[in-house]
Formats: sequence, C-alpha cells, structure tokens
Amino acid sequence: QVQVVESGGGAVQAGGSLRLSCAASGYTYSGLCMGWFRQAPGKEREGVGSIDRDGMTSYADSVKGRFTISQDNAKNILYLQMSSLKPEDTAMYYCAAWRCGFSSKVWGQGTQVTVSS
Repeated sequence: QVQVVESGGGAVQAGGSLRLSCAASGYTYSGLCMGWFRQAPGKEREGVGSIDRDGMTSYADSVKGRFTISQDNAKNILYLQMSSLKPEDTAMYYCAAWRCGFSSKVWGQGTQVTVSS
C-alpha cells in the first residue's frame, strides 16, 4: 500500500523561504509521479507543481520562479523549495503520488504553511 508523508511546514514572514519534504513508500511499480498541491481556507485545492518519471517538472503560474521541485530518487523523497513567499501562499500543502499515466492519487496528511505580511 502506497503511503505519502509530508513534513517541513511552518510559519514565515513574507519574503522568506521554506522547504517541504514528501516521502513515498510502499509502491511496487515503476513510473511514480509525484506532485504538490495546496488548499487555502475557503478555496479549492490547486496544483502547485509536479515531477514525472523522467524528472520533468511543471509549475502553476502563481509559483513559477519562486518554487522549485526536486527529487532524491535514491530515498524516494520529493522536495518543494519555496522562496520569496507571499501571504497568498498561506495554505495547507499536500503531497500526492500516483502511477504515471493514471489519475488515482495517494495523498499525504498535509502540512500547514503560513506566511505573514
């Protein structure tokens, strides 16, 4: 059974940085895709960025140039480096893992990021 666990959230002032981590375990297939999503109070969950089996990353326009996704393949850990944080980045951040080419995702429990002005 696939499990996903996030860590690294916290509170930071605007302009600051945080790094989130996501560890995936329990999958037995190749071609694991992973990504970051976030949900602010009163808003729908939105995609932040993702990485595919070839290491190609994609980002939401709202975070391009500020957030960077990277992966430690040996440890099956996904990172989200967030810089130049803005108050509007405040949200619960979720990591998800899925078999590339399929839609069903396994979600982590979420980690809170709060950016104060």
